[in-house]
This record gives sequence, structure tokens and C-alpha cells, in this order.
Amino acid sequence: MSAMNTELFEALTAVAKEKGISPEVLVEKIQTALVIAIKKDYPRSEDISFNIDIAKGKFDVCINKEVVETEDDVDDDANQIDLAAANKISKKYKVGDTCVIKLNTRHFGRIAAQTAKQVIKQGIKEVEREQLLEQWGSLQNEAMNVKVQKVEPDTGNAIVEINGTEVTLFKNDQIPGEYISSGDTVKVYISGVSANDRRPTLRISRTHNNLVLKLFESEIPEVAEGIVEVRAVSREAGIRSKVAVMSNDENVDAIGACIGPARSRIMSICDELCGEKIDMLLFSEDPCEFIKQALKPADVVAVDIPFDEDGEIAERVCTVTVPDNQLSLAIGNKGQNAKLAARLTGFKIDIRPESGFYGDANE
Repeated sequence: MSAMNTELFEALTAVAKEKGISPEVLVEKIQTALVIAIKKDYPRSEDISFNIDIAKGKFDVCINKEVVETEDDVDDDANQIDLAAANKISKKYKVGDTCVIKLNTRHFGRIAAQTAKQVIKQGIKEVEREQLLEQWGSLQNEAMNVKVQKVEPDTGNAIVEINGTEVTLFKNDQIPGEYISSGDTVKVYISGVSANDRRPTLRISRTHNNLVLKLFESEIPEVAEGIVEVRAVSREAGIRSKVAVMSNDENVDAIGACIGPARSRIMSICDELCGEKIDMLLFSEDPCEFIKQALKPADVVAVDIPFDEDGEIAERVCTVTVPDNQLSLAIGNKGQNAKLAARLTGFKIDIRPESGFYGDANE
């Protein structure tokens, strides 16, 4: 065992212990690394085996070859060996056996060892990510209140606490214009687990579309119970959202339930989103009707969608006609209304007035 490989095992064992990774998992990652390293020197070898002992910091690496009768019978010297050569390794080998040829791990050299280190490092990062998913899997795709521990003055990133663990709410995941300070409690959406350059971490956001959905579920009983369903959300965080809803009970007004008495429910959600305006609209399975709803508060005269000969939508584009005096309202400030409608419906939307002047209002 070379000093280089001994140091490698010591370092890996220390990292595994620190991260709480089992020796069995570490062995698997080492094997993956060694395959890559060996393939650099033995690219045509098809059968490589390992015997790794983490406790002793040792490993055997072998290339296995089929034993054939004579040198003339060797068609593939990377995977075959003649009987005479095999018997120099062990007299027990016969034609048809698998000859196990141990490799000197020092032969891999510094470059191979470095490759192994990098692959194992990445493997450990994957294991950490799996452990994080197991630990926090129940929180994924949920929204929760978190307490701000501190705000980094240079970056504006906020450090929050989730189940006793510090997680970063990055500045670009905060609602534009909001001011977060130490001690505040804010609601975040947990979108999953992400691996950065150092270690995996939870991804949290206040700009994610699904934060709006989760707020509707928490503030509106009819949504939580499935009586009213949120079918689509498009959002310009901190400015405006469009939310398409439908009722699964003909006796329940979907929009009225979401707005609440004296607008109490919708205002509670807007307050949590720093005053973000929310347009409520009815979802429709009819794409033309859905696009009309999505462009509200503007009135729509007609929606033209191209269909193929089978009656299917040929392309998710449409031309919308609005009254002349509704054109600017349909497009919105800096095209915002049309952009949000396009995101909500999944259609590219061209808007024109009844007079015929063509105005392009695409996302």
C-alpha cells in the first residue's frame, strides 16, 4: 500500500465519519472512482474486481482474464491470457478459467489518485443529498414560517432556521423590494434539495409560484378541502399574480370563496406577499375562454387559435382581438398583463384592437 493511497483512505474515512456516511456506501464510491482510474490505463479491460477493507485502509484491484490454450488463441489480450502466462501467476489455472491478475495500485499514479478523490468527493456529495432528502423529505414542496437569524449585509442573503438547521434564503429568492431583518418571521416555499459547491442544502424561496398556491391552501378552507381548486398560477413576484381557480361544487363560488368577506382572505395573502396584487379568474377547459379570462381586467372580443384538420390545437399561439380602448389595458404596463396571461395559459398571445392595427404583446 503506497503512502498516497493510505492518506487517501484516511482522508476519506474522516470525511465519511464527519458526514455520517456508512463504510459500505464509501466502498461503493471508491469502487466507482477506481473503475475510472483503471480505465485510464486499461481502457479495453471488461472485467475489473475489487476487494476493499476500509478498516485496514487497504484494497486489492484485479483485472480478470479468460484463460485460453496458447498465445495464438489470444484474440483480445486485454481480456484473454494464454495458459502458460496464467500458470506463472498460479499453477491452478486451466483453460476456460478466469485468471485474476492483481494490479499494483501505485501504478495508477498521482493523476489516477486525484481522479479517484474527485469522483469520491462527488459521490459523498450525492450521499449527503440523499441523506438531506431523507431528513427533510416531508418538508419538500411545502410552505412554512421560518425565523430569520441574521441578514448578511454584503449580499442581503437571510439565514433562517428550519428544524434547528440554518438555511440560506438568497437575495434573489426574496420578494423584490421587501425588507427582511433579524428576528422576522417569514413564510417560505421549500422547493427541494440542491447541491452547491460546498454541500447540499434546502432550497427555499419567497418568489416561487407555488408559494402563492400554498398560501391559498392555508388561508382558504375551501381550497384546503378541495372544494375550490387552484388550476394555474403565474407570478411577477412582489408586483402581480394571476390565479386561475375552479369550483368542484356548483353551490360554491370559487372566486368569492378566495376573496372572502370584505376581501379578508385575499388581503391576508397579499399582505404576506408584501402587497403583491392578485388577479382572480375562472379556469376553463376551453382554451379560448381561458385566454379571455386570463387577460382580465381587459375585455376580449375574440380569440383565434389555429387548429389542425383533426380539431387539435396546431400550435400554442393565438390572436386576441380587444376593443380599441382596451388595448393598453390588455397589454398592461410594460406588457405585464399579457406576459402573465401567456405564462398562465401556456399560449403565445398576440393582441390587436378591433380597428385592425396590430399590436404584438407576447411574452
